[in-house]
Amino acid sequence: MKILIQRVKYSKCTVDSKEISKIGQGMLVFVGITNDDTAEDIEWLVNKMVNLRIFNDEDSVMNKSCLEINGEIMIISQFTLHARTKKGNRPSYIDAAKPEISEPLYNKFIETTNQITGKPSATGIFGADMKIELLNDGPVTIIIDSKNRI
Repeated sequence: MKILIQRVKYSKCTVDSKEISKIGQGMLVFVGITNDDTAEDIEWLVNKMVNLRIFNDEDSVMNKSCLEINGEIMIISQFTLHARTKKGNRPSYIDAAKPEISEPLYNKFIETTNQITGKPSATGIFGADMKIELLNDGPVTIIIDSKNRI
């Protein structure tokens, strides 16, 4: 499982010209799921994500987590995080899990995040053609892969 975190001032998700969700200061998190991802991957990633010290303290040093600043979180499914680009110019998404596998894991990722933060996360609509608007703060953009934790 891979996540791409962007520290944002705000973010909003639109589907078919209708605003689905929005957040203020916090994290926009794109989640890419593969066939061999498990609940253990989710637990590790969510704990890493919410405790990642990427927000400024009073000395303008990235020393605070999303939890510590009471930031908001938006979680968006993103199968293209697992694109293979080695051969040719058309990315292959063979490593991305099919919806019957990825959607329940995506929902579990959201549920786990909500449990740990104690508040609901904003989300998109799984599998929809979403438009994401954001103001990246920094910019700060971090990729974490649960397979690279050792």
